[in-house]
Amino acid sequence: MNGSTLTGTTSLTRLGRAGLVALAALSLAACGGNKDRPKADLAASRITTIGVNSYLWRASLEALSFMPLLQTDSNGGVIVTDWYANPNNPNERMKVTVTILDQDLRADALRVAASRQVNQGGQWTDAPVQAATIQKLEDVILTKARDLRRSGIG
Repeated sequence: MNGSTLTGTTSLTRLGRAGLVALAALSLAACGGNKDRPKADLAASRITTIGVNSYLWRASLEALSFMPLLQTDSNGGVIVTDWYANPNNPNERMKVTVTILDQDLRADALRVAASRQVNQGGQWTDAPVQAATIQKLEDVILTKARDLRRSGIG
């Protein structure tokens, strides 16, 4: 009787250990299998709650906030301004189109196009836009977008 009780206790102990090992294995397996979990990147370059990179979108809207907006499409990533004449130079006006081409915060994800007109004798005529003007606007938008991303970290 003594030997069978010892064998029963040993079997029970082995069964308990096997159960604990199985429980631990199942718990660990449940932790690693979820591929849908978001990555722990606090200020990711790809924030797309609106269809395009939201840092580029917000930066574009901020950079163009002094101009009247004609059309905005956050899903397509297009911002079109209406004609804007600087009060200091009323004989010249600009119209800008910003297109966000990607969901990532990258320089090549941004396209800026501008039109310029000058008033000659009461008639608005097309005039060339300096490439430096477009480049400067792109730089302003990208700098604002990077600043927005940095402020999202802290």
